[in-house]
Amino acid sequence: MEKGEDKLWRVLEFYSGIGGMRYSLMKAGVNAEVVEAFDINDTANDVYEQNFGHRPHQKCGFYPPLANLTRDKTSDTHEKMISMLREISFNTQEFILSPLQFGVPYSRPRYFCLAKRKPLSFCKAQVNSYLGAPGPVLWSDENMVTSEGVELNGYWDKLLENCRPIEDFLDLKNCVSDAEESKEGKRAFNNPLNQYYVPSALIERWGSAMDIVFPESRRCCCFTKSYFRYVKGTGSLLATVPGMVKDQISSLQDLSLRYFTPREVANLHSFPEDFKFPPHVSLRQRYALLGNSLSVGVVAQLLCYLFADETL
Repeated sequence: MEKGEDKLWRVLEFYSGIGGMRYSLMKAGVNAEVVEAFDINDTANDVYEQNFGHRPHQKCGFYPPLANLTRDKTSDTHEKMISMLREISFNTQEFILSPLQFGVPYSRPRYFCLAKRKPLSFCKAQVNSYLGAPGPVLWSDENMVTSEGVELNGYWDKLLENCRPIEDFLDLKNCVSDAEESKEGKRAFNNPLNQYYVPSALIERWGSAMDIVFPESRRCCCFTKSYFRYVKGTGSLLATVPGMVKDQISSLQDLSLRYFTPREVANLHSFPEDFKFPPHVSLRQRYALLGNSLSVGVVAQLLCYLFADETL
């Protein structure tokens, strides 16, 4: 990024995907313009163009393999990246953050690195000692939590208490009462959610490996790019019967399990309501693109912190 004469930050958006970073800039209220975007994925570029009226360039350079850094914060690649940034006079701060820490019932821990070229510095110089998991407000001392602190049971319990229920993120406009339909032993023929119900054969085979949540739950697992193609380890499934009766149900088949819709996954990633997929993008492609995207709500908070005081 660089600041132009018109006081706008001029942004180059590499690996722009479906626009998560651009939406984060907008949500954060950063005085910036995206000068150009770049991505090698043709379908992702279709989605980006649909929402922003501009098609990213389709040539990109090397992508540092840091995706699994949440598991290994001392990888060689990580050390080389931080060392290189310091050699060229950048101050850095690192975070591992999840939407759960911002009130969204979605477990998706990811590594983030912010950098400012000297003499610019960060408002909270001590943040790097808290790499494990900062609290909900990154720049508030009372909310900072050390790596050791997150191991305490009370920390995650408190986060979940502050999360909104999953039902707040569901596509209620398209829902019909599954509880009422299940009483009759059938689903409405015109139910738009029919395509998302999990087939009985998959429940019988993989039921014990499924992560099942209810509308009133305050946590669901990370959705990967393989969601909807596979059920094991790719994301949570939604039980559409009321949670109050779950203890009375003897079979997983009776839970009326379904996949979260792409719109609901986008909601949990904090994409705005006006975000749309082009009609030609298939259901599997939508899940794959969302699985490779970022959490707009988390990144927006990071950008607010990054630009909190430009003069420092």
